[in-house]
Amino acid sequence: MRQTLVLLKFVVVVSSFIALSSHAEAVDATEDRQDAQSWLRKIHTAAQKLNYSGTFVYQQANQIRTSRITHLLEGRNEREKLEILDGKPREYIRNNEEIICYVPEIRTLLVEKRVTQDVFPAILAATPAELAEHYDIKKGETGRVAGFDCQALILEPKDNLRYGYKLWAEKSTGLLLRAQTLNERNEVVEQIAFTQLAIGNVDRAKVKSSFPNTIGWRVENAVMSQTTLTGWSVKAIPAGFRKMREMKRMISDTPAELPVAPGSPSGPLAAGVASSVARPTQRELSQIVYSDGLAAISIFIEPVSQSRTEGSMQQGAMNITGKRQGDFWLTIVGEVPAAAIKQVANSIEFKPR
Repeated sequence: MRQTLVLLKFVVVVSSFIALSSHAEAVDATEDRQDAQSWLRKIHTAAQKLNYSGTFVYQQANQIRTSRITHLLEGRNEREKLEILDGKPREYIRNNEEIICYVPEIRTLLVEKRVTQDVFPAILAATPAELAEHYDIKKGETGRVAGFDCQALILEPKDNLRYGYKLWAEKSTGLLLRAQTLNERNEVVEQIAFTQLAIGNVDRAKVKSSFPNTIGWRVENAVMSQTTLTGWSVKAIPAGFRKMREMKRMISDTPAELPVAPGSPSGPLAAGVASSVARPTQRELSQIVYSDGLAAISIFIEPVSQSRTEGSMQQGAMNITGKRQGDFWLTIVGEVPAAAIKQVANSIEFKPR
């Protein structure tokens, strides 16, 4: 009897120890998730509130592009200059929501409104709580990027319809210094990172265009208007992707007039992907933009005006599908896995009213 009582006491003590250990581990896991989400808030705020200027490299599949970005906050006004340093010169000057692209070889200024906030390092457009619904968020290792001490964050997707991400935030400010897009095998399919960076004390002259004399240049306004695309619906958009806006815009088919801002699948690049014609003509294009706060999916809709071949292609993390639907040509573009683009493409319906 005495031995039985001793054994029962031992079992109770061990069980209590295990319970306490499990509780401690659960508390630690919760604190880690909360800390990771706090870092995401810092990343979001830093990209908008800090003044910084630096050079970054964007790698998509076997393509590498180098750019320089300068960001300046003056009161409530945001000013930003993005320079494409490889290939033909391009500059994007942003004043709040208006973007002017300088295309010097054809002496043209392209003017349009910002569609989504997806230019590095300002890639987060959702709250940490919203992201946590579809990603497991946790802290990774510490390291250095461009000479700055950083904290890594890992976002693992909860389904196969989005990529995973690994983000490096500068420890003292939270500014995003590196972002990697990971596939289901945890392989890097796309990445973007600063190679040189200065935070604070940005000279205001750095956000001015390198082409001050544009007398005689052609100004092309992206006539873009918010609209409701009557009759169009997407029945199987991936969970967490919300419709950001619907619009119509006039675009030019001339390739030189379709510049690309690195990491921007919903802007001029995506509009350009929808066309393979080299005639300098303009046409109306409808666009529906969805986002989960990290990735964007755009659906471009236009009347069928030429013979095209249906099919799909991939460029780094970006998947693209073109298909005919009745009297319309659809182009679906997004930095999401091919399965997500296929699901969206197969669920688009049009019911004339």
